[in-house]
Amino acid sequence: QVQLVESGGGLVQAGGSLRLSCAASGRTFSDYGMGWFRQAPGKDRDFVATISWRGGSTDYADSVKGRFTISRDNAKNTMYVLMNNLKPEDTAVYYCAATKYSRGSSHEDEYDYWGQGTQVTVSS
Repeated sequence: QVQLVESGGGLVQAGGSLRLSCAASGRTFSDYGMGWFRQAPGKDRDFVATISWRGGSTDYADSVKGRFTISRDNAKNTMYVLMNNLKPEDTAVYYCAATKYSRGSSHEDEYDYWGQGTQVTVSS
């Protein structure tokens, strides 16, 4: 089992920045690829970014490329996403997730463990 806890969400103005953290406990964090997903009100949960087990490979949704940066610190059992130039359409609950696929994944159904989510609200 892996337990995941997100933090760092909040209210920010358009153009601002936030950094979300995902703290992991339980099984060995570095065994897992990790990802961020988000769910806006009334919409499906969407892929945001993913990172491989050692952090050497990343992938992003087109909507966040060039604005978001995913990273991880295996020594601290923590994953991050730095979100710059935030837009109102980035408003959502953000979830971190862990997958047994060490490369990471953009597919929600390939993830085994999920956090409870953290709210990000971007005002215009």
